[in-house]
Amino acid sequence: MRPTLYDHAGGDAGLLRLAHAHHARCLADPELNHPFSHGGHAQHLERLAAYWGEVFGGPATYSQSCGSQTDVLVMHAGNGDMSDLGRRFVECFVAAADDAGLPADAEFRAALRAYMEWAMPAFIGYPDGGEAVPNGLAVPHWGWDGLLSA
Repeated sequence: MRPTLYDHAGGDAGLLRLAHAHHARCLADPELNHPFSHGGHAQHLERLAAYWGEVFGGPATYSQSCGSQTDVLVMHAGNGDMSDLGRRFVECFVAAADDAGLPADAEFRAALRAYMEWAMPAFIGYPDGGEAVPNGLAVPHWGWDGLLSA
């Protein structure tokens, strides 16, 4: 039996490295820098790692301590049209996996990319605000072969 993507990534420690590496890449990107340079929650990277951990089959730490998928989407809503940044965001995420020293096997990397390409439209899908975000959304779960539950 294959491990979860969470376990394959190195658990909490691997995903925290990924969160740090991804954030650094976004700050270094001339177009992504602006939305990433405005501070935010003091525990942003830890919360991001917990979110990705839950998505990839780890414990429900994010849902239990931070909120639901609805809360995540509302938090990212209202930033105007960011559709041109989605591709750059995904590319930073994929490259950050190298920076974080995550396993380089093609199947794992394909699963990470597929998740982020699937997730990105929802994160940039509410440019005018969070009022249109549906209530009661659960954090999605993503596995080696794609979406397990949403």
